[in-house]
Amino acid sequence: MLDYAAFPEQRQNKIRQLLRDNGRVVCTILAKEMQVSEHTIRRDLNELTQEGVCRRVHGGAVSMLVETGTFEQRMEQNQAEKIKIARACSLLIKSEGCIFIDSGSTNLEIAKNLPVQLSLTVVTNSPVIALELMKKPLCEVILVGGKLNREIGASIDTSAVQQVNRIHFDQCFIGGCALDPQMGVTIFDYEEAEFKKALIERSNQVIMGVTVDKLPGVARYTIASCEQISVLVMDGELNKGKANLFENSSLKIVLT
Repeated sequence: MLDYAAFPEQRQNKIRQLLRDNGRVVCTILAKEMQVSEHTIRRDLNELTQEGVCRRVHGGAVSMLVETGTFEQRMEQNQAEKIKIARACSLLIKSEGCIFIDSGSTNLEIAKNLPVQLSLTVVTNSPVIALELMKKPLCEVILVGGKLNREIGASIDTSAVQQVNRIHFDQCFIGGCALDPQMGVTIFDYEEAEFKKALIERSNQVIMGVTVDKLPGVARYTIASCEQISVLVMDGELNKGKANLFENSSLKIVLT
């Protein structure tokens, strides 16, 4: 077995690998497995945090995720998983309500899988999602306007915030870049974070469909704690172990 106490570079490389594989590490477990002190592990995690590899949390660290490309590029990633999650999300929608479908490739699949017999008002800030909703004959579609952000594929400026602040939503399907039981839901864009915070405040029920690559992990800006998310929808086959991370939180988990 490698003497991790004598080779700090190899020790930190091992921690990097564990963060990539699992998204999260725990100091006590690392210290035991590598036969070094917890102080040594905490020092390693502090150095990796300074490099931007992870973010320190109580008892360990969580992986600092990187942006995964433009909206068009994200639409091509994890398609089967997103469709499965979207179908489960669509079953949670209440008829005759007013809901918001946030921008994002998983939420686009929710719009595509919305039952045609469902009568409700749907608000969105994404033109692509709005076009999909127009195919549903019983949906009243409201498109939040403003300057379009090309990377996100939606309006998120102050004009968009002002518009959502005038509406009360029964349900909101929120998008996020990363999710962690301690750090909550995080994203990479500050302006988008402010928009999503306003959206969550106006919603009675907040639902998030999340793919396996987003958890556990953390991005730059926090938009919600786990306590602010009502329902978390995940692919049960891919998230058997990761669902246990949220067993102490108040949110409801739906495994597809």
